[in-house]
Amino acid sequence: MRRTLGTILVTLGAFCMTLAPLVRFYVADKVVTAPLNRYQKTVLEARNAEYFDMAAFKARKNVTLVATNIIRGDVRANGGDDRIAVWDSSTDIRDAQRDQQIDLQGFRIAFNRKTGALVNCCGVQVAGDTSVKMSGYGVLFPIADVHKRDYPFFDMTTRQIVPVRFDGTEKISGIETYRFVQQVPLTKSQALDLKVPADMLGMAKTEPVQKVDRYFTAAITQWVDPRTGIPIKTRQNIRSTVSTPDGRGTMVVAQADLLTTPASQKALADMSGSEAFRIGLVQGFGPVTLLFGGLTLLLAGTAVGLAGGARGPQEPPAPRRADGKFGDARGASGPPEDADDAAPVRASDGRFRDVAADPPPVRSPDGRFHA
Repeated sequence: MRRTLGTILVTLGAFCMTLAPLVRFYVADKVVTAPLNRYQKTVLEARNAEYFDMAAFKARKNVTLVATNIIRGDVRANGGDDRIAVWDSSTDIRDAQRDQQIDLQGFRIAFNRKTGALVNCCGVQVAGDTSVKMSGYGVLFPIADVHKRDYPFFDMTTRQIVPVRFDGTEKISGIETYRFVQQVPLTKSQALDLKVPADMLGMAKTEPVQKVDRYFTAAITQWVDPRTGIPIKTRQNIRSTVSTPDGRGTMVVAQADLLTTPASQKALADMSGSEAFRIGLVQGFGPVTLLFGGLTLLLAGTAVGLAGGARGPQEPPAPRRADGKFGDARGASGPPEDADDAAPVRASDGRFRDVAADPPPVRSPDGRFHA
């Protein structure tokens, strides 16, 4: 029984130890990826913001702006290549007091599901411009592989690579995050077919109307969960202006310090926590538990098997004697080892009699029995 139990434990231990590297290197390769189908809603808010109200043709100051970003995965856009995820992003920016839309921004990205690196396929675009060429990273940092270093990030507004620089660690919503800062330099973001009165640009009223283009600059900070590559919190201090080509006249179109709301931070932290658990299950504690659990079972099974073998072979049970009792088996003609154990003899009357105490009668020559 002990040998059987030992064999079972050794077999289970060997199975677990074989399964550990399979989970770590094969299953993890399939599981640790960005999802094809993602729906994510994030809200950012900016107090004491300002913008130029084109409908009223006037500047509005000390307002609260709310930016609602929605990301949706398009599972069919990759043409069947499941190594690539395609996500669409739209951001609706509104004046909270007036419930008035200020801007609507949108883009589509395609990226490697394992690394997070952007690729150019599947109809990627920024504000409808499909000629844009993306590189670096977009929405996510490297999947489950974030380090304390700088990364190239593609800025969707200026459509160029702007590095994000590691700036320390900070605990956000109970998660030890890596803080990254991106400084987007003042860049011409859009050529406008628009002329503006000179005085609105800070120039003399006597100046003629001025041709202007749109410019953008920002300081963007992201707090990223290094276990998953998901940003938990984002701060976007943006400034958008229209300026004359020579830079003499400038007008602020929008200026806001947008910050992820506490509710969105919690939702992102919960999502990242779930992803981190799934990743850890196949990359960390899952394989480790299988390895050490298998080793424990292997050692226990070996010990049980050795303990069972140390008892030696069991002596076979004694055979049944002619008298129906169990004991020393002897030949049919050999006497019992002990006279007291002699088998009873059946008498002529059919009854058993004790041979020692009551010997059977003896036949005389005349054919009669005598005691």
